[in-house]
Formats: sequence, structure tokens, C-alpha cells
Amino acid sequence: MSAVTFRVVIPARYDSERLPGKVLRELAGRPMLQWVHERAAAAGAQEVLIAADDARIVSAAQRFGAQAQLTAREHASGTDRIAEVARVRGWARRDIVVNLQADEPLMPPALIGQVAALLEQRPSADLATLAAPLAAAAEFLDSNTVKVVCAADGRALYFSRAPIPFDRGHPGAAAGALRHIGLYAYRVEALQRLTQLPGGALEGREKLEQLRALEHGLTIQVGAALEPPGADVNTEADLERVRALLEGRR
Repeated sequence: MSAVTFRVVIPARYDSERLPGKVLRELAGRPMLQWVHERAAAAGAQEVLIAADDARIVSAAQRFGAQAQLTAREHASGTDRIAEVARVRGWARRDIVVNLQADEPLMPPALIGQVAALLEQRPSADLATLAAPLAAAAEFLDSNTVKVVCAADGRALYFSRAPIPFDRGHPGAAAGALRHIGLYAYRVEALQRLTQLPGGALEGREKLEQLRALEHGLTIQVGAALEPPGADVNTEADLERVRALLEGRR
């Protein structure tokens, strides 16, 4: 993994709908964004950069020694924010960039390196991402848990909030299902192309940006995660759970 050359960009938005200012909320004595940045730095990236939509995030990042770039506030997604960074910095079209979400303070560094290596190993792929087995029926049926179905060679066929693949003989059974892990690696040329494409009908229905890539013929390679990802933070309850976990590690 360490031989792979890649960058990590952490898109960070201040005005989260469910938990405003969450990227700067404190976890075990540090802002959440710092924990995320440390995970990226430990993954062996040649460069780690925070793409922010607010000067408060840039200031906080600079205080803990991170590189940060202020990007346009009107971007609709973190992908658009990363594309702006790649454009401004003139990164080469075949360079690999990993999109690490700013609310993933427990993301294992091994997975960050893994998704970059997966894309490098598949020259024909435009993007790479990871998935893990989904065993619990409750998660399988939960629309907040995104599922992915893959071809025999690991190419993503479809992502959905619905329980897929549907087992006609055992409705609701999760055996064989895969939970998508929202960690992406892009080649810069594919990243720029993706952000210039119009949103598709499937993306609009499922509210899943990765479906835009599939609808327009881009290839997404899916790998089996080397280890389970940690919990992300979307609500106050999530924040408290992660805080307890991090405080227990000290």
C-alpha cells in the first residue's frame, strides 16, 4: 500500500443540516476534523489537504498544522469541492485523489491506502470504493445503509438504499449483501468529468451521487474492505458515541 502515490482531500462543510459546525466539534480534546486529518496522514498519502467552505474551518485546520484551501460555498457536493482543489493546483489527469469525508474520525488508515491501491491496480477504472459484508437484517432493510451489487470482476453494477440483492426465496435476508463504505478514489480526469456531468434520474431518486457515474458509463471498482470502518458522525448521539470511544483509547 505504501508504494502507491496518492493524495487525500477532506471536503469540509460548516453548515451541516443535522449537526451544524460538526467538523469543528470537540472529540477527546481535538476538533473532529483533526482526528480525520490524522487518519489520512497515517495512510501514507503524499499530501493531505482540507477543502473548506468556511474561513472558520481554514483557521482551525491551520492551528493544528494542516493544509487547507477555501473553496466556493455554492458547491453542491464534496466531490465538486475536491474538483476545484485539483483544478486550482493543476494536478495531472492520471493522479489519484482519495475523498475522505470530514465526519469519519474513526476511518482506519488501512482503508484509505487500500482504496487508492485498488484504483492504481485497475487502470481501466475511473473510480474505486470499498464495501463490507452486511449480516444484520435491520441494516439490510435500513434506507440509511447504502447497499452495492457488483459484477464478478468487482465492478459496481448498482448502489441503492433499498435491500439489494433481493432474495426471492428468503425476503429480507441479508446473506451475501454488501454495505457500501463511502470512501472514494478518483483519477483526476474522471473527477473533473464527473463534476461536469448532469445529475441523472437514478441519482435524483436514490439521492446517491455515485449513481451519476454509473448512469454516464464511468467504471467504479469495488474492493472488499480489509477491516471494518469506524462509525461516522451525523447526529448528536453519534458524536457522543464516538467521543466515548476516543476517550477510552487515551
